[in-house]
Amino acid sequence: MSKEIIEAKKQVVAEIAQQLKDSQSTVIVEYRGLTVAEMTELRRTLRAENVEFKVYKNKLVQRAVEQEGMTELSEYLVGPNAVAFGHEDAVAPARLLAGFAKEHDALVVKAGYVEGKFLPQEEMMAVAKLPNREGMYSMLLAMMKEPVAKVARVIQAVADAKGGEAAPAAE
Repeated sequence: MSKEIIEAKKQVVAEIAQQLKDSQSTVIVEYRGLTVAEMTELRRTLRAENVEFKVYKNKLVQRAVEQEGMTELSEYLVGPNAVAFGHEDAVAPARLLAGFAKEHDALVVKAGYVEGKFLPQEEMMAVAKLPNREGMYSMLLAMMKEPVAKVARVIQAVADAKGGEAAPAAE
């Protein structure tokens, strides 16, 4: 093999390793049987949420995951695979890929890493059911708002019981 080819492969391995380091989550999927149009649709969907989707040679990904200590992924690097890297939302790649897989049987979520933790297929599918970041913020705000609303209802009930007058202020 020529030195140029070896250097090019080393650069790709370094690129993959950097992606693994920089991303909040990484998901390995098998795309055997997807049409070009379906792959284009999938890429567009992922790109909309800042998820990078790349097809690499399995051997190069294998070298990168070994370099980064993510060796659990090695056994899933068989067949036509692609890798999704989530940069802003750790849940986005799993959620988007699982949603796409429901409508396209040819796409199979294999395994991945979410915030430094290896997750096999079953756990990736569980992560996929979590809401996105905005959804989680909304749920958190709703949980924080509920106790305040209960206190307000109790104060209103006390005021109504006293004939509609507000309680006098303490001096």
